[in-house]
Amino acid sequence: MSSLASQSQGLLLFQLSPSRQFAMGTLKIREIIPWQKVRTIPYAHPCIIGATHIRGMTISIIDMAASVGYLPISEQELNSCSIIITDCSRQTVGFLVRQIDQISQCQWKNIEPPPLTVGKQSYIVGVTQIDNKLIQMIDLEQLLETILPTPMNCNGNQFNQQELEVLRSLQILVADDSAVALRQLSGALEMAGVPYQMANNGKQALDIMKTAASAGQPIDILVSDIEMPGLDGYEVAFEVRSNPSVADAYIILHTSLSSEISVDRAHQIGADEALTKFDAEELVQAILRGARGHQPVEQLI
Repeated sequence: MSSLASQSQGLLLFQLSPSRQFAMGTLKIREIIPWQKVRTIPYAHPCIIGATHIRGMTISIIDMAASVGYLPISEQELNSCSIIITDCSRQTVGFLVRQIDQISQCQWKNIEPPPLTVGKQSYIVGVTQIDNKLIQMIDLEQLLETILPTPMNCNGNQFNQQELEVLRSLQILVADDSAVALRQLSGALEMAGVPYQMANNGKQALDIMKTAASAGQPIDILVSDIEMPGLDGYEVAFEVRSNPSVADAYIILHTSLSSEISVDRAHQIGADEALTKFDAEELVQAILRGARGHQPVEQLI
């Protein structure tokens, strides 16, 4: 596999309870700072302990332990805690954690989907082993959607009739391990009556594409998250472009990150488009551009 598609990423390991280690990708992290006093926000979510001013920005601070079901961090613990400032899903937020452990390198192929026993309401998006210890990956998108929800800015009304006819004739596959992203994008497509298939991870997406190609109904447009357990979006794009039976698919990769590195790497691997800071409206417009690539231009004029 291409070295571009199999590069590792950094994971920040931290503790929310004495017996469990958790992690998040370092590309989502702007900085880590020691605890500092916060100002209470009236009527805020119970897990938001307040707001503080950091580098010219007022940032909400969330007790991550409390938000995922562990004991809230007490006032007596605060001075030994740290705040992880994240940039994810178009929001800059601080997460208060009990302890920062270390930064480790890990490939997405070594991260497995969480066990089915954790349930759909879990904030765990994957698990891995580092130094023989179980590490649980926090689903920041799901946390933010629960605590600081943003209104869905996408519906089915942005398609005209000609666009709808073309979209409904195409085979569209959406691959994402984030329930939030899947819900927003699938909601927009469903409201417009546009059929699609769904995969929860990269391996499942590849299997669906190969099966569809064998049946003579190849996937025309693949929309894939970059950050997924097992095969990540980069690896999926590389595998698609390397397999002649599915290589003609229009590939749209997206991520909740804001890094230009993500975009450059996606294009090098073979993605047609790469979108940062997940936004359902932008993804729908990208799908329309992919549709134009599969139909005569005059049909969408």
